Amino acid sequence: MSCWQTVQDYAFRSLGYGERRLPVTDITLCDQFTLIGSGLIWNVYFGVIAVIFGFFFANAIALSKNSGNRVLNLFARWFILIFRGSPLFIQFFFAYFFFLQLKSWSPIFDPLSAAWLGALIVLFLNTSAYAGEIFYGALRAIPKGDMEAADAYGFSGWKKYRKITFPTMLRLAWPSYTNEAIFLFHATTLVFLSGFPTWRQQGDSLYYAKYLADKTFNPFVPYPILAFYFILLTLVIVGIFGLANKYLNRHLPKASRRKIRLRPNLIR
Repeated sequence: MSCWQTVQDYAFRSLGYGERRLPVTDITLCDQFTLIGSGLIWNVYFGVIAVIFGFFFANAIALSKNSGNRVLNLFARWFILIFRGSPLFIQFFFAYFFFLQLKSWSPIFDPLSAAWLGALIVLFLNTSAYAGEIFYGALRAIPKGDMEAADAYGFSGWKKYRKITFPTMLRLAWPSYTNEAIFLFHATTLVFLSGFPTWRQQGDSLYYAKYLADKTFNPFVPYPILAFYFILLTLVIVGIFGLANKYLNRHLPKASRRKIRLRPNLIR
């Protein structure tokens, strides 16, 4: 079988399209690159959706924690404590069995026990907690002079938040938030190692890397391929967030612009 035929058969295997039967013997390098790359589609799906929706919820969490409303403040603090204080793997585990319990009560909850929705909800809540704390710290770090200048110009309420508070908060938080987005994409590899089952072998990149390592008895090929794909994905994320960072700091002198630096997170 040619490499091009392998790509046609397995490029969208993780989504249920193409050859159903996975290679068992005579597994080539092309097979491994194609299958692991196919599984990466799920990692990108989980990461992109969780980051987009988590961004807005994280802002709400930051504002709640910074507000004078005791109920909102308490909710934000406990939310952040729970999702930052417990391991993500454990969150997947408990969420899956909780969703199974809901499923037993009513068929309407069936989608929650599937990874495409149930695991996505866990990732969304997890990144919202981390990003919420980042945005909260940025809110507290806004220079007092900026707020006084806004008051002097007669800005108040929503107009003040939209034109002064929100842009300044984003500018201060963006480098740290970029790192959080990268860590989130890396954390998507835990989805199919947790309680959420793989339906018809439609797994992510780590799922296929593990499968190939088991079949070839050689983990030193599929896992470096997996790392290679995630390095490329990280470069894409850094590039996209770097453009956003450049836009946020466009009004500042070059010497004053905050640059994005990747800071490895040893424990998630």
